Amino acid sequence: MCSLCLIQINLVFDAHSQKLSKPAFFFTFYLLSVIQFYLDLCALERREIRFISIANGTLGRLFSANSLKKGASPMDQHKVVPDVVDTVPAKKVEVVYPSGAIVEMGNVLTPTQVKDIPKITWDADSGKHYTVCMTDPDAPSRKEPKFREWHHWLVGNVPGCDVSKGETLSAYIGSGPPEGTGLHRYVFLVYEQPAKLKFDEKRLPNTSGDNRGKFSIRKFAQKYNLGEPIAGNFYQAEWDDYVPILYKRLGA
Repeated sequence: MCSLCLIQINLVFDAHSQKLSKPAFFFTFYLLSVIQFYLDLCALERREIRFISIANGTLGRLFSANSLKKGASPMDQHKVVPDVVDTVPAKKVEVVYPSGAIVEMGNVLTPTQVKDIPKITWDADSGKHYTVCMTDPDAPSRKEPKFREWHHWLVGNVPGCDVSKGETLSAYIGSGPPEGTGLHRYVFLVYEQPAKLKFDEKRLPNTSGDNRGKFSIRKFAQKYNLGEPIAGNFYQAEWDDYVPILYKRLGA
């Protein structure tokens, strides 16, 4: 039984109505018991139920629910887990764009704000190497992600958190969600490498979108024995009038 369930039950009687008969009383008691069982079965941590208006011997009901998974990470809530990774990273990577935009666990930014390479930092060991990725699992849309994932940035062998000194495998391309496809999730992940690595991926420039789609950071991490990401963050964005400019640069 969920010890955190919060149940509020208000039985409001019409002042002019007659008292409940025994059958009505037992029916009400039975109904409440069934609902309590349902809540326990679902293991909900918060439910609000209000029963109103038992008037003229008739039971009326208004059911209003507010289910919250207490302590759930934004990455869980927005299904970055499991769409991109299997676990929520223990730490947060700080991401700040030249425009002044700051990535804050699912906040909404615009393609215009994120068109340039951001500065990213995390709790890094200066003696270790890291891999950094930015990827979009919602290509071309969250509803039909047939190109999942479209990766925007991939840098390996980053010493400490100095990304400028890392090995760029895929140059940075800002967000370019197609018009009418709604919000896309753009996920930043940092992996600690076991050592400095030799990557065999084709190097991708930021002047073409070729070979960006159908990527999987999960499979990439498995290939190079990176384990789970140690830090992460993400924002959401949808089409704005910068996107056609980006597409033109990419030859799309």
